[in-house]
Amino acid sequence: MRRVLLPLSFAAVLAAGSARAATVEVLVQTPAGTPLADAAVLVEPLAGTPARPRARAPGAKGVAIEQRGREFIPWMTVVQTGTSVDFPNNDTMRHHVYSFSEPKRFEIKLYAGKPGQPVVFDKPGQVDIGCNIHDWMEAHVLVVDTPYFARTGADGRAAVTNVPAGHYRVRPWYPLQKAAVAPQDIEIEEAPVRMTLVLDARARQPKPHTEDDPDRY
Repeated sequence: MRRVLLPLSFAAVLAAGSARAATVEVLVQTPAGTPLADAAVLVEPLAGTPARPRARAPGAKGVAIEQRGREFIPWMTVVQTGTSVDFPNNDTMRHHVYSFSEPKRFEIKLYAGKPGQPVVFDKPGQVDIGCNIHDWMEAHVLVVDTPYFARTGADGRAAVTNVPAGHYRVRPWYPLQKAAVAPQDIEIEEAPVRMTLVLDARARQPKPHTEDDPDRY
């Protein structure tokens, strides 16, 4: 059987066609039109569209939720199922980190510096995190199965990059949302997809620090 060798230019066209991808750009707002920071934007493959793992940038660091200034930073994190998360304590006092959320129950008792082992978030869902010493401290992790997601910045915008061509469902999420928003189905080819989503939610208002002696732990 004779092998047919394609011209290099034609082979390149085929390769480019099979690797079509685009960016999904989303603006998330409140009903009043205020940009909503720290919202998750999920792009979920529909039936017939396989999810391809996105390659991490060379030298990319792992996910971390640190404690600094007696706050969790970042306040909201979105990760794919199976991701390991570190909880470094960069304060001068000890913290006691915990979660009672069903997707991931865990506890890191009073500690300073970096815990010995990261926490693996192995089930999808919302995980609410607190500190057993400082009641105002809170953080939220959304664990998702899709590899295509992003978090909005202060301007309420998020860009989900390198999404292969196919059929998808776009869904926003925010820890303080009053109700879930109906997802929107989109078709991705090569051009960027731009959309605005409205979430019935209130923007986060940091809780006041109420501890009199910050160095007692």
